[in-house]
Amino acid sequence: MQMTDPLYTASMTDQQRTWFYAEYERAHKDEVVGFLLALFLGDFGIHHFYLRRNTAGIIYLIFFWTGIPAILGVIECFFMPGRVRQYNAALALYISNQILASSIPHGEPAPATSHCPDCSSPIDPSASFCPHCGAAVTHNHPISQAAT
Repeated sequence: MQMTDPLYTASMTDQQRTWFYAEYERAHKDEVVGFLLALFLGDFGIHHFYLRRNTAGIIYLIFFWTGIPAILGVIECFFMPGRVRQYNAALALYISNQILASSIPHGEPAPATSHCPDCSSPIDPSASFCPHCGAAVTHNHPISQAAT
């Protein structure tokens, strides 16, 4: 991995850090692939599609018959490693922000776990099904029972 670990995962737990690395490994782009796509298929703008720059890729596809995108592709192959690093840095920042936003803040206590009525394994209170046995879980909320 080419990024600095503390930059994106400094305030994460071990589980969040593992989740981050799994998502990053799945979605990151390779510099060599970007270079080769620009060099050999730059005429068709494939290197732009590789970095999710679809508008530029479509423009290259429209004008590939003129030969201008081929010249630009050869020139852009030298800029691709930097563009791929920039894409990967933006991706890492996005993934880390999504993971940190979806987690429970450190100041709030973790929700209490309940137990499955069928297999007695601990389950998340907001779960509809037991992850162990698959049984449907009905939650009895004391507030709603007291109101009725």
